[in-house]
Amino acid sequence: MMASTVAMAGNDNRRGTAGASQLLINPWTRSAGWGSVNIANARGLESFYANVAGLSFVGKTDIAYSNTMYGGGRNGFKSAAAINALGLAQRVSDRGVLAFSVMAVSFGDIDKTTFDRPEPTQGTFAPTFMNLNVAYSHSFTASIHGGVNIKLVNESTSDVSATGFGIDAGIQYVTGANDELKFGISLKNWGPTYSYSGTGLTFSFINPAGNNTVAEYPAAEMELPTCLNIGLSYDFLFDKWDQVLTLAGSFQSNAFLKDNYAVGFDYSLLKMVHLRAGYVYQRGLFSESDRTTFNTGFACGASFEMPLSKKSDATRLMLDYSFKTGSFSGTHSFGLSISL
Repeated sequence: MMASTVAMAGNDNRRGTAGASQLLINPWTRSAGWGSVNIANARGLESFYANVAGLSFVGKTDIAYSNTMYGGGRNGFKSAAAINALGLAQRVSDRGVLAFSVMAVSFGDIDKTTFDRPEPTQGTFAPTFMNLNVAYSHSFTASIHGGVNIKLVNESTSDVSATGFGIDAGIQYVTGANDELKFGISLKNWGPTYSYSGTGLTFSFINPAGNNTVAEYPAAEMELPTCLNIGLSYDFLFDKWDQVLTLAGSFQSNAFLKDNYAVGFDYSLLKMVHLRAGYVYQRGLFSESDRTTFNTGFACGASFEMPLSKKSDATRLMLDYSFKTGSFSGTHSFGLSISL
């Protein structure tokens, strides 16, 4: 399955033919702050996007919420989107973690127009995209961790909707005297085709016999935007002030887009302050005519962690912020998470 995905990678002839493109948007603030480069070292609920195997490192219970103003959000450019993500992860055994998450994309009110009536005088409609995820991650050994995520994708307006089904799978390998070297690989968005249906695709006409007839426009089937991710990271540890500098790199092989190459770093001080940045490159990135995706370029972010218990250092409250450059006003994201 992975071999066939690589064979299709970076195929410009298939660009734009996949559905559910929101699956290629990272809704989680912390990992978005360094270009989603953390395929090898994703941890907690952030792993839902990067590599589901990272859920294995949840201590007991993790809860996270993130809000993203994509392309400026609804307070910025008119057609931009607001993205909300909410997740819950619970350790169910010494080796296993069960997790749930939901990602909702809203576009606000959009004017209704038709071919015959192009003026915006027919009211508005509000499309909504939603992804539901159920994942299980397992630690096979102290060094090898794996996970599987089952996702349900729904896109709908008042009279047209589409529902798709997909699977993510990932592996992480950790080694070194202090677990400083990490390797990860994940296959995302693999599943059957799906298509739109609903009354919005129907039309009425009078047939030659003089009868009123209702027919339906056929909707083409779409594939999910399958991609294969490979990542590597290394932690440089400094005893003074508990400093950690993590360098990471990743490669994303896309079945329906050009391939992505990403590098980034995360700097941690006193296990309380994190500063991070990353860069995602894609062929044609610097050409206005050849650039084909918004999910590339420079990203940066910061986090602040605060212990909530004197008995356990793992009980913490985390506040996150990230910014990604791009067209319009850029993308701002804010996150809040609790580890118990």
